Amino acid sequence: MQESRKDYLSRILLSRVYDVAVETPLDEARSLSRRLGNKVLLKREDLQPVFSFKLRGAYNKMARLSPEELRRGVIAASAGNHAQGVALSARRLGCEATIVMPVTTPAIKISAVRRLGGQVVLSGESFSDAWLHTQELIRQSGAVFIPPFDDPDVIAGQGTIGMEILRQHPDAIHAVFVPIGGGGRAAGVAAYIKSLRPEIRVIGVEPVDSDAMRQSVMAGYPVDLSDVGLFADGVAVKRVGDETFALCRDFLDDIVTVDTDAICGAIKDIFEDTRVVAEPAGALSLAGLRSYATAGGLRDTTLIAVVSGANMNFDRLGHVVNRSEIGAQREALLAVTIPEKMGSFRQLCTAIGKRSITELSTRFADPEKARVLVGIKIQGREDVAEVLADLEGKGFSACDLSDNELAKLHVRHMVGGNAPQVAHEHLLRFAFPERPGALLDFMEAMRVEFNITLFQYRYHGADYGRVLVGFEVPPEKCDAFEDFLRRVERMGYPNVDESDNQAYRMFLGWTSASV
Repeated sequence: MQESRKDYLSRILLSRVYDVAVETPLDEARSLSRRLGNKVLLKREDLQPVFSFKLRGAYNKMARLSPEELRRGVIAASAGNHAQGVALSARRLGCEATIVMPVTTPAIKISAVRRLGGQVVLSGESFSDAWLHTQELIRQSGAVFIPPFDDPDVIAGQGTIGMEILRQHPDAIHAVFVPIGGGGRAAGVAAYIKSLRPEIRVIGVEPVDSDAMRQSVMAGYPVDLSDVGLFADGVAVKRVGDETFALCRDFLDDIVTVDTDAICGAIKDIFEDTRVVAEPAGALSLAGLRSYATAGGLRDTTLIAVVSGANMNFDRLGHVVNRSEIGAQREALLAVTIPEKMGSFRQLCTAIGKRSITELSTRFADPEKARVLVGIKIQGREDVAEVLADLEGKGFSACDLSDNELAKLHVRHMVGGNAPQVAHEHLLRFAFPERPGALLDFMEAMRVEFNITLFQYRYHGADYGRVLVGFEVPPEKCDAFEDFLRRVERMGYPNVDESDNQAYRMFLGWTSASV
């Protein structure tokens, strides 16, 4: 493995990236540094000409093609950022570029590729699906394939990020956090840093629903995920590369995973310190840094996060805003039961005290008790226990719904939907990859003999489409209902039964329930 380190060190040092790429700054996130008690530095790859690091690896690979290969043109499969890197590199080198992109790719990335002169072909719902179609196009056209991550020249090009980090900050560094999709960026950065500064920890970061590298390292070989989350579309990879797997396995010190709320919180943190809106994959490493520093109780260390891209679709911002406060641990969502009598609301607000209330929703449903959904500003999750204790001390029954997906995705937008006249209601939550016509396809699949008693859908940009559906199912039809759910799942619509979810029973269900 020592020889491999030397090989990649040489490849990175000799990489041809600066014909098109720029050396990006290493900026301190001063506000976040104060909050975390550590010096947090951001490697600003969002400032590349295509607003993403991917340009480095794409150009380093393409600059080494022969004149005959360039005449044949190049082709790539990409969720967006690699596509832009290939398109700009092709324009710089004077060759044609075809890019196969998943249909779930944000529109801003598709239009950017076309603006750079690339021909876009949309196919499949993930990078892996687009890759299969790319193979067919290669057989038909003879174009040269430019891998997004599993290639030594691509890995070396991305590794120049690590080279710049060590040059820009020669002082002590506790850890560098790098997002992982297919693994090229993490592999290149880790190989370089570990060759020269082995005491620096290099930590990979993945979304909890797209953790192909973590699962591969645990298994000891590259594994195939059956599906991947699409919120951080830039790292939505079902299978990592063989070469990137080997390098990440040997050079990364750890891999941490973070959820959507943590990523949204990191997007907000980056914006507050830089006034730049990072894309979800671009904020991934900072979300991992926050989690790692908090869990490890780190203080007075230097931590670096690679902000890898800023190609954010505008229509995703609403979803990010909704989730960022909870993700940054600055908002809590609580369910509180109060007496249904005059003055109770005032007493509740008095119990909450001077804490800022972000949401307060209720509707009459019971002559004895009222259930209130309360959003409050907090400084950290430790504040929640204090708030709950204060409420209990004032005689209110309360619980924390901050980690309840049903409450965050649906209930907070639907409070007041109790329906006493509906009996035998079953509540199901469905999710499907968002794309044009996806909701119509879902509705076609819902042609059933059961009365739909509740339906709620919200558009989240290129993330999964989420639907909450209530069905009235008399006891004699339960077997038929189970058959229906199995059939719908085979059609590609898995479900989660939320009929016993506390948030549902308190705010939407027909039966009385206590906190």
